[in-house]
Amino acid sequence: MLFVGRVVKLLFPLVTAAVVLGAEALHAKLIGDYPITTEPRFAWVIVLIVVLWTTTYVAGVSEPVGTNASRFVRASAAVGSGLAIVGVIELLARRPLLPLFVLGVCVVVLVPALTLTATLAQRSHARAGQHTRVVAVCEESDGLRLARDVDRAPELPTILAAVVRPRDVLPAGDDSRPLETLARDVGATLVVLGREAQACDEIVAQTAVLHRRGVRVRTLSLFYEQWLGRLPISELGGLALLFDVNEVHRPVYARTKRLADVALAVVALPVFVLATVCVALADLLGNRGPLFYRQPRVGKGGVVFTILKFRTLAPGAPGDGPAEGALRPTAVGRVLRRVHLDELPQVWNVLRRDLSIVGPRPEQPRYVEEFTRRFPFYDARHLVRPGITGWAQVKADLGMDESEVLEKLQYDLYYLRRQSLGLDARIIGRTLRVVVSGPRAATTDGVSTPRTRAGDAAPPPWRSAPAGGAGLDP
Repeated sequence: MLFVGRVVKLLFPLVTAAVVLGAEALHAKLIGDYPITTEPRFAWVIVLIVVLWTTTYVAGVSEPVGTNASRFVRASAAVGSGLAIVGVIELLARRPLLPLFVLGVCVVVLVPALTLTATLAQRSHARAGQHTRVVAVCEESDGLRLARDVDRAPELPTILAAVVRPRDVLPAGDDSRPLETLARDVGATLVVLGREAQACDEIVAQTAVLHRRGVRVRTLSLFYEQWLGRLPISELGGLALLFDVNEVHRPVYARTKRLADVALAVVALPVFVLATVCVALADLLGNRGPLFYRQPRVGKGGVVFTILKFRTLAPGAPGDGPAEGALRPTAVGRVLRRVHLDELPQVWNVLRRDLSIVGPRPEQPRYVEEFTRRFPFYDARHLVRPGITGWAQVKADLGMDESEVLEKLQYDLYYLRRQSLGLDARIIGRTLRVVVSGPRAATTDGVSTPRTRAGDAAPPPWRSAPAGGAGLDP
């Protein structure tokens, strides 16, 4: 079912391309009488398709949430934004680049087509979620943490059906296979084993039987990586970093990533110049003081550099970083932060090789020194160039207390392990979505367990496995 869900998501770019190319073909055959591939404007048809792909992703049209009405609104916003971008390009070019017929078809046909595709994706996603039921065999502390983490933002549809301690699924009495009984009773399709469960031959033997019956099996660390998009520190041992980091070990990726960074920074430079003028004028009204804020941060290889931002706090405030975010932001500063415009000057840091577009977010030297002492593997973040945005930033809105720093580190380690141009593009897309629509709680691509209060995960469904079936554990 997960495979079906991924296939359905591919329909969005295919439907968009089919509608736009079909409209251009109809215009060429019935109205203009020309071969479309020889016309110079065919290149602009491709540009329109790429722009619509981007706006569709940023608007979250493919997200399996909401009602039919909300899906229609997102599709309308995506198509309207794409056509507006093309309209601005035509305005700057001072001539029409695409037939009005093609643009009209996008409004009349593409919006309902994307809405129907989104509905199909939602139904496929729901079916996949119903069939992805997890039984976790782990210690109580790991189970509590797992319930909270599954609730946050799973990458794959996840329902935590039961959590059981290893001692509760050992053969006893008339039931020689309590784990099998529990998995059958809750309809499990995935069994997750913690370290203690992996070391127990009786549990492994029961798991092997379930595996032969089609139930998938993962270690707790693999489940975190594949379903939650992070590497749990508690599951990492001394050999945790025995994997290639593409930016370090694959020069082709490193060079390609750098070229992409420079290209995106150069494209953003005119926006930066225009924004600087606008922010400087706004500062005269409600944010008097220095235009820019400079702060030391730790970059690749532990090298300290100066990061550049538009100042958002009143002059004389102790700092302008995430730890001081609650200190006296000015009226202009609040607007800059809300639309993330305060980060725009960092394109200059990208050109200077201090930053990449995507990477672990750099921290101040005093925090790096403290976190390196307190958290294992923290200095691994400095194997790669830090970024303006990163996997941790798009996965969760986290602060600077100990648990949140640890969670960010788990996401950063996942990025190091999975670093690729595809993941970089995915992070950039999610970042654009957050900038346009604001931060979202709960999940991104997955189905999680219910919440009890706002922001709190439901208690883990603890189970014991007595003879004759599974019952609630007090």
